[in-house]
Amino acid sequence: MQITCAARNALGWVVPMNITDLFDVLDALQSAETPCWVAGGWGVDVLVGRQTREHRDVDLALDAAKETEALRALEALGYCIETDQRPARVELAAPGRRWADLHPVVFDDEGVGRQADLQGGFFVYPPDAFVTGTFQGRSIPCLSVSQQLAFRCGYTLRDVDRHDIAQLQGLSGRRQD
Repeated sequence: MQITCAARNALGWVVPMNITDLFDVLDALQSAETPCWVAGGWGVDVLVGRQTREHRDVDLALDAAKETEALRALEALGYCIETDQRPARVELAAPGRRWADLHPVVFDDEGVGRQADLQGGFFVYPPDAFVTGTFQGRSIPCLSVSQQLAFRCGYTLRDVDRHDIAQLQGLSGRRQD
């Protein structure tokens, strides 16, 4: 995908991403046979089984081998690259102030995933980091409680991070980790 946009500057205030937007993105990626796992705030909500807060975007860990297919599928929904920090991440924006933050993950033969970080290192996704949650009656691939908690360390927490951590801690021991 070569289409880029200056959406952040043009959009100003961001309207929260709703459930329909989330499902549209997931359906497009599924149709493109692009494995992905919901992460971030929506990932927490998928684990909880209900929406617990508003979300600016959807964070998705995706198989880096299918990144081109993912970008094409989202381009068909009107998304364009807004922030390109590959190989670590690429953020897409679409009309209606919809956002998707893609995190390409490279898998080895044992199913361990690695995502580049912005400092030249990488994040590790053990095979058990990939689970399925149920949200509005739909099974959705997402990151595990322990993986979500691991990603909420090493930086100054925002209110939404503290909210997500509280939700995840409430699940510890009750749900698949």
